[in-house]
Amino acid sequence: MDIEALGIDGAWLATSPVHRDNRGTFREWFKLEEIASATGLVFGAQQANISTSSTGVLRGIHFSTELQAKWVTCITGEIHDYIIDLRPESATFKKWISVELTPDSGRAVLIAPGLGHAFVAIKENSTISYLLSTPYAPESEFAINPFDTELAIDWGMDESELILSERDERAPSLKEYLAQS
Repeated sequence: MDIEALGIDGAWLATSPVHRDNRGTFREWFKLEEIASATGLVFGAQQANISTSSTGVLRGIHFSTELQAKWVTCITGEIHDYIIDLRPESATFKKWISVELTPDSGRAVLIAPGLGHAFVAIKENSTISYLLSTPYAPESEFAINPFDTELAIDWGMDESELILSERDERAPSLKEYLAQS
């Protein structure tokens, strides 16, 4: 497994070989010891989630105040995964990066606590599997409006083509969230 930093402290891209033969594919997509060795982050999975999205679905920007780390990969379809630095004390505050994730790429992203996460489904029935370092705790889960003009995220699609949940549509801007905190 190859693990490289992504330019925001606490964000890494992991690439593992995808082995193919006449039966299909096999991939070791999570290896705790290698992750801890390369990143210094001890990631103990407490919850595993799977979501499937239609083309154009935008999920996020989500984050937890419970110091929750995430390990995200795409198992069908294609997504553009986004990591957004929401930590006011960080040198890369408000910076965002995007990584293309597909089943054949062997890629996964590791997102440290304090960073925001979002993704756009590029293909129909894009299925994402992600591990969380803490269980879901609704009182600690927050959203930032994905169209926050200060963040100026390029979602790769016109805003009118994107499909959001009501929660994400109504989410505050980062500035509004920080003023409430």
